[in-house]
Amino acid sequence: MRPEGRAQAGAGAYGADAPGGYPAAGGRADGEPDAWGVYEPYPADEMPEYPWLADQTLQLRTIPEAALTAGPPAPGGGRAERRRAAQGGRLAVRSGSGRRRAAGRSAAGRPRPAEPKGVVVARMIGELCITLGLVMLLFVSYQLWWTNVQADAAASGARSQLEHQFDTAGQPGAGAPAPDPNKPPEAFAPGKGFAIIHLPKLGLSVPIAEGTGKAQVLDKGLVGHYTGTAMPADKAGNFALAAHRNTHGEPFRYINKLAKGDKIVVETATAYYTYEVTSGIPETPPSNIGVIQPVPKGAGFTKADRYITLTTCTPEFTSKYRLIVFGKMVEERPRGEGKPAALTGGQ
Repeated sequence: MRPEGRAQAGAGAYGADAPGGYPAAGGRADGEPDAWGVYEPYPADEMPEYPWLADQTLQLRTIPEAALTAGPPAPGGGRAERRRAAQGGRLAVRSGSGRRRAAGRSAAGRPRPAEPKGVVVARMIGELCITLGLVMLLFVSYQLWWTNVQADAAASGARSQLEHQFDTAGQPGAGAPAPDPNKPPEAFAPGKGFAIIHLPKLGLSVPIAEGTGKAQVLDKGLVGHYTGTAMPADKAGNFALAAHRNTHGEPFRYINKLAKGDKIVVETATAYYTYEVTSGIPETPPSNIGVIQPVPKGAGFTKADRYITLTTCTPEFTSKYRLIVFGKMVEERPRGEGKPAALTGGQ
């Protein structure tokens, strides 16, 4: 582009008289005028209206020398602006005013003040309560769920073993002999299984073991026989049993649903003994041992006979009282004659 300006008439690039005989800038050797001339800006009143159009030359603009040599502007304003300028403008853009950000940065460099002792103690107590709560939750889950899983597995294995012994009793190579129900209770070691109790109404079949110890019998999901009470094969007496109502397999959880006339079947290696529910006691103190006597007290019986008594804790999830169910034997059936009607669906 050509510098903005206009040609001077009759003047060359070197003045009016060009040295060395060269033609003047205002004309050519052949005498024709030349468009080039000495730069002379337009007067202000003669500036074209649209200097950016194609037929106009671009006006040159110069930068003042003071602006080129001057440094960056001195920071002004508050302390935040001066600090930002000192750091070369590299601070990240944050919300809030510069004063607030500067206060936050200065606070981060100071040590945190010590908390009051009351706050520290309250925090420790809160954390301890949360920890204890979690421990209690785990314990409740263990008691209500995992103990049932373990006890059910143990009881199932014991029942399978007894059923196998009962079915193979007297056969050659049968292995361990089946427990003899005609033996006195003292002949069985604590925890030794010798029978299976069936409660058809509840769909329950659980092994019976000697003794009522928690670790050896009850906590394994088994029904325990009160040592010293009668055995099913005895001609008279009270076959007294106990089991958990909650946790550890909870075999007797729903015996409160047994009603008069419901059947209880005790299976041994030699026979099936069927009892019929006659009555019960919803709640009695644990000290009431009269319910397991040969003629149980509170059952309404007046003479010796072949009875059964089931005992468990009540209310549920407590051991404050005992729930009692009484029954009287109505049938003794040798195994060779098959299962009784109570187990086959008959009446």
